[in-house]
Amino acid sequence: APWKHVLLLLSPPAFSTTCARYGKDRRLRQKRAISERQLTRYFVDHRKVRVVGGQGGAGGYSFYSEPRKIFGGPDGGNGGDGGHVILKADRQTKSLSSVLPFYQGCHGEKGGRKNCYGANGAYVYVKVPVGTLVKEDGEVVADLTQHGEEYVAAYGGAGGKGNRFFLSNENRSPTLFTPGEPGQERVLHLELKTTAHAGLVGFPNAGKSSLLRAISRAKPAVAAYPFTTLNPHVGIVHYQDYEQVAVADIPGLIKGAHQNRGLGVTFLKHIERCRFLLYVVDLSVPQPWVQLQDLKYELEQYDRGLSERPCVVIGNKIDLAESRMNLPLLREQVAERVIALSALTGDNLEELLWHLRELYDTYVKTEQSQGQRPVKW
Repeated sequence: APWKHVLLLLSPPAFSTTCARYGKDRRLRQKRAISERQLTRYFVDHRKVRVVGGQGGAGGYSFYSEPRKIFGGPDGGNGGDGGHVILKADRQTKSLSSVLPFYQGCHGEKGGRKNCYGANGAYVYVKVPVGTLVKEDGEVVADLTQHGEEYVAAYGGAGGKGNRFFLSNENRSPTLFTPGEPGQERVLHLELKTTAHAGLVGFPNAGKSSLLRAISRAKPAVAAYPFTTLNPHVGIVHYQDYEQVAVADIPGLIKGAHQNRGLGVTFLKHIERCRFLLYVVDLSVPQPWVQLQDLKYELEQYDRGLSERPCVVIGNKIDLAESRMNLPLLREQVAERVIALSALTGDNLEELLWHLRELYDTYVKTEQSQGQRPVKW
């Protein structure tokens, strides 16, 4: 019957699409974790940037005029200065991938009537990671090693003068005004060097990434193939007195790395900023002390004196039977302190953490005695 169709149209639906109980789950999806190989597309440690300061505003040209005061004289104000382009170190920025190839400061405004000055152009701030070197024509012009440190990459141009500026006894009605000056233009090369207190140095598959996972909250990729880590990772070790020690996982080195073999000098330069080194040696291989000799040789060939920094030798994979046999032999061949541990099972990590704190305290005292400020995280 027709009345049945009317009742069906007037009756409420069996469910509501807007009800919280029956509606679809509209929660935001979590971002997928980026794999190590995908992350290499976003990790950039070199960038060429062209920076141009803002142009200054032109000076104003006008004469004051009002009833009963027609010849009030010149009243054109000066133009505003152009904005600078400033590089600012930010600890939240980890890569140069967000830095664009071109930046320009904001232009200054033109001078107005009634001696009104034009507004200055706003500054353009470019966030770069802590540890960024700024080079121009191959020479270092700035080294941003502290959070919040700034460097003016390009100065803005000065604003032009209005005709009021040229008023004199000889010229009571000047018609001269000047345009704003162009901003400074430079081509800079930005180079990122990881700033950390300690650096994990070792050959591929020595267990550096696993060790960093065990002592910090960093999550570098871990797998059973060489060159798993393709870019540096920095983990923070927290202590009860709120001191924080930054440990960098440097990608694995091979023989001839100083000759740009393997990953080459691309990541050797990240070791330069480390205050002390943690040599990670695989105890399960025959003659593990040969690894230490090869690592020191590569560091010394890249930068003389780099291998002489305070260090400790970490014998990893002590949970294996071969490692227990090689540990006494390693201690006989090596003059440095050897800490045997297992990043997989967590055995003897406490000794490493205590010694890491001793190296950090020694570094802080040395910097303070020399009148310098130690790097804090």
